Amino acid sequence: MRIGYFLSSEEYTPSELLEQARGAERAGFEALWISDHFHPWVDAQGQSPFVWSTIGALSQVCRLPVTTAVTCPTVRIHPAIIAQAAATSAVLHEGRFVLGVGSGEALNEHILGDAWPSADVRLEMLEESVELIRELWEGGFTDHHGKHYRVENARIYTRPETPPPIYVSGFGPKAVDLAARIGDGYMSTMPDGDLVKRFRDGGGGDKPCQAGFKAAYASSEAEGARIAYERWPNSGVPGELSQVLPSPRHFEQAAELVTEEMVRKAFVCGNDPDAHLEMIDQYAKAGFDEVYVANTGPHYQGLFDLYANQVLPALRHQR
Repeated sequence: MRIGYFLSSEEYTPSELLEQARGAERAGFEALWISDHFHPWVDAQGQSPFVWSTIGALSQVCRLPVTTAVTCPTVRIHPAIIAQAAATSAVLHEGRFVLGVGSGEALNEHILGDAWPSADVRLEMLEESVELIRELWEGGFTDHHGKHYRVENARIYTRPETPPPIYVSGFGPKAVDLAARIGDGYMSTMPDGDLVKRFRDGGGGDKPCQAGFKAAYASSEAEGARIAYERWPNSGVPGELSQVLPSPRHFEQAAELVTEEMVRKAFVCGNDPDAHLEMIDQYAKAGFDEVYVANTGPHYQGLFDLYANQVLPALRHQR
């Protein structure tokens, strides 16, 4: 299993994200995830730098592969623009770039006044957008007159030698089936072996499966839980609310029903290496090939030291 680090654009400034990328590479992490948000989930997180600027800067500070986790190429940004941005990113990263896509959240996608479609329509739009992106990456002039998108006389000139893979995120059966049908890989944040099996049996075969989880490094589990609850109370918001709530203040209102204990269960809190190894093992048993850990709070160097000195050596010993 490849172990990567998850850069949270919702919580850290661009310079902090670059600092974390350098630290992750020094610590021995093998790859990076980076989130793509217009808004943070709640104001306590407090950031939302433009991911494509950060990805460009990452190419100049480290050599780790980068995957967007995830970009929504359907509403806020037209898929033709995502195709250009991803092609440039792949060139800058010399082929070490994966375009991770998903059907998105109203939190980020409603900002231009567009209606937020139903889940089925969002998946339909995602499928068409992936088709269009791949067509543009072929390099010729493209005309596309689809159900949801139009492109006329568009050509992407700056392209990598090989188009980047497109991995598709999915948390429900329909999204996983779409990932199996059109994706070069699958992405999730849950150690759910049934979803991995559905992806592989539905056409995904042996394509890569990535997943991520959150940690809150601190001097104790209690302090880590306090930080996690302060910064990410939205992690306990259930069901489809994460896809349909339109602003940080609405997530803050929903999070009033979330307790610190609920957040503690969703995070690895504190500084116990065995807790991280246990969480990673859950994803390994579920069938994931890669797992990415995100830190919340100010103590990310502590997490890097923990992984460099204890977690990663223990995993190498298991191999």
